[in-house]
Amino acid sequence: MFTLPKLPFEIDGLNPLFTKEQLEIHYTKHHQAYCDNFNKALKNFEVEGMSELEILSEVSKYDQAVINHGGGFWNHTFFWESLAPEKQEITLELKEKIEESFGSVEIFKDTFLTSAKSLFGSGWAWLILNKGSGKLEIIQTQNQDSPVMDFMKERIGDNIPLLNLDVWEHAYYVDYKNVRPEYVEKIWDFINWEKVTERLNQ
Repeated sequence: MFTLPKLPFEIDGLNPLFTKEQLEIHYTKHHQAYCDNFNKALKNFEVEGMSELEILSEVSKYDQAVINHGGGFWNHTFFWESLAPEKQEITLELKEKIEESFGSVEIFKDTFLTSAKSLFGSGWAWLILNKGSGKLEIIQTQNQDSPVMDFMKERIGDNIPLLNLDVWEHAYYVDYKNVRPEYVEKIWDFINWEKVTERLNQ
């Protein structure tokens, strides 16, 4: 049985990005529901001792409920770990990799935030390391699909996800109503660049 992981910050620790109310609803309602429903979806499968990542890496073996709720559970945990309560500067190592892949940090920022703003419907914007080319890439996934899932790797190649941005309405509706661009712009100052760099080196 999987359990909801503890947040890496206090429930009110991301002000002014999120109010306590917004974060509580997102974490204790939506993320918890994905956790609970993931456990329910796995009851008919032999997954004893497997991690979330191991299940998602071969998720095509299971049904759509495992894809939806497993992706929602894992993507949200990854998202919380991608955020920090205090502004961080991009590490030198990551900055060099960004410049190699996109030309400049400003181009990367504009491309990543535009990807998040422009995604149609619900889903995620991601920064990934393409293990084939060695370059960083920005992709979108719909609903709760994730770049760690086997069918996604078939489409985009073997990759390491480094950063994601939740653009489901439940991520921002309490604080930002329907104005997704305002939320997306503000989140830039709350990215945990140290964690992103750590993932780059895993």
